[in-house]
Amino acid sequence: MWLTRVRQFCAFLALAVLLNGGAAQARDLACADDLVLLRQGSGVQSFTVEIADTEETRARGLMFRRSLERGTGMLFIYPQPGTMAFWMRNTLIPLDIVFFDARGVIRHIHHNARPLDETPLPGAVEGDPQPARLMVLEIGGGEARRLGLREGQAMAHPRLRQTTAVFPCP
Repeated sequence: MWLTRVRQFCAFLALAVLLNGGAAQARDLACADDLVLLRQGSGVQSFTVEIADTEETRARGLMFRRSLERGTGMLFIYPQPGTMAFWMRNTLIPLDIVFFDARGVIRHIHHNARPLDETPLPGAVEGDPQPARLMVLEIGGGEARRLGLREGQAMAHPRLRQTTAVFPCP
């Protein structure tokens, strides 16, 4: 009898873990303005983001911040695709800068931008057939490599045009 109860308890525990994991996965896949989803193989990596979509918020960016938690960042959104470069004026922490094209595809990653460095960091490399960018994600320095982010991966975000996005909002 006690063996039957142990088995029932184990089955209940396994079901609870399975259901809880399913809820977390569904939550992670919900498109929201403050969430960036990046497709990685069969999984999805998410970042909670602040939005910089005005000239003022884009100019300020992450200046004067003394820290940035893992899994967070700032998403810069431009009204039209264009060529761009970033710099680290008044930025006190190292950042990875991830440049996306209008379809939400990572086109270039600048790893570990140096704090306070005013050298322009272009969003495209020479010979890039699609140099225009629409969105830029800034995350903590070293995060892109730690998470295995790379060019060609796709982002889901509600501010991308869903009809042309490579990874439309789920």
